[in-house]
Amino acid sequence: MARALLGDAYKEAVLELNASNDRGIDVVRNRIKMFAQKKVTLPPGRQKFVILDEADSMTEGAQQALRRTMEIFSRTTRFALACNDSSKIIEPIQSRCAVLRYAKLTPVQLMARLLQ
Repeated sequence: MARALLGDAYKEAVLELNASNDRGIDVVRNRIKMFAQKKVTLPPGRQKFVILDEADSMTEGAQQALRRTMEIFSRTTRFALACNDSSKIIEPIQSRCAVLRYAKLTPVQLMARLLQ
């Protein structure tokens, strides 16, 4: 989705992190906040993206710092959090997000997807 929205600006305007590896408060303070502060020239009406996979493995302190970063940079940066257990995401973040739930793929769907 981010690639479709940003085109050639994707590399400069998207930060992808696996939160199970980068789960602490220092990652939020350093990498995510620094990325959100960075000036990037984008097409009109577009924002930067921070994509956090396995966000439910982030520490509570990191989630609190992320919440503040989300609030401060909400005009210039969009945040996408993927998780296995949304109950592990603190309520203040959940309340700022549109929650999308996906059903597990069937083995047939998975095989068809792998063969594409």
